[in-house]
Amino acid sequence: MVPLKLKPAFKDYIWGGNRLVQLFGMESPYDKTAEAWVLSCHPDGENVIQNGTFAGRTLSDVLQNEGKAWLGTHGSAFSFFPVLIKLIDAKDNLSVQVHPSDDYALQNENQYGKTEAWYILDCDDDAEIIYGVNRDLTKEQFRAAIENNTLLDCVNRVKVKPGDLFFIASGTLHAICKGILLAEVQQNSNVTYRVYDYGRLQNGKPRELHIEKALDVTNLCAIDCSGKPLGKPETKDGNTETLLTQCDLFTVHRLNVAQQATVTADETSFVSLVAIDGNGVLTHGDTVLTLYKGESIFLPAGLGDVEILGNVSLLVTTV
Repeated sequence: MVPLKLKPAFKDYIWGGNRLVQLFGMESPYDKTAEAWVLSCHPDGENVIQNGTFAGRTLSDVLQNEGKAWLGTHGSAFSFFPVLIKLIDAKDNLSVQVHPSDDYALQNENQYGKTEAWYILDCDDDAEIIYGVNRDLTKEQFRAAIENNTLLDCVNRVKVKPGDLFFIASGTLHAICKGILLAEVQQNSNVTYRVYDYGRLQNGKPRELHIEKALDVTNLCAIDCSGKPLGKPETKDGNTETLLTQCDLFTVHRLNVAQQATVTADETSFVSLVAIDGNGVLTHGDTVLTLYKGESIFLPAGLGDVEILGNVSLLVTTV
């Protein structure tokens, strides 16, 4: 059992940019890179292991062969690998969309629903997201707003800044708008119902909308959104750790390592480490792995302590 460095899977959606290549040094095959899936066992974008005896195999293949013990007691309670983590570069606006609950998705899509959290890494000065509706709506009013092209009058527009954290429960209408670079920690699902797409064309045709399903699952009650992380920064031994968000699917911290820190993968959960700033080195026994900006390492449950050396900021995700 060793730490596993993961090769990301890339997506070239029409709204993507090039910051994941320019700022993170990622080797994307695309001219336009919208997303890097840095922790993924989803068939739409599998991670491939880069080091050790498992090099060249997908993470999902190794986990299937090694058994649920590598997921930990919390992780193995799920019938699926519970987490998918992405780095997202929105050069243009994403569609206004919604994700279904588990019950609806299992019944209609044969996969699980999607709850997610966004951590803002960088953004333009005037950047914003769409988060929920700004007043209570009936289904008839929601449908009319879509059909009359007035939906954007009914949504919350929330200004964002680096360090903001937004928790987006399934059923919440939402969109990442242009000029935002973020990390997304989400339920392991790829079910999205697109509601509004700014009249864009792809290959000369509008992208598909999913109005009827969106009407079934969208929360049409007005909601507020603060963007504040769940916890306050706590400093110990020169390192700073902040609880960003927590739910029954995942817990996410930001760990700023000043020189040296220890991260423990105990028997309860695997640990995902994603470097979001700076650089460092991870050591565990004879294994030594770099932690450059954008790199992702999977620690199997029960691995024990790993040492992080350097000046690096990490997203630390557990179940």
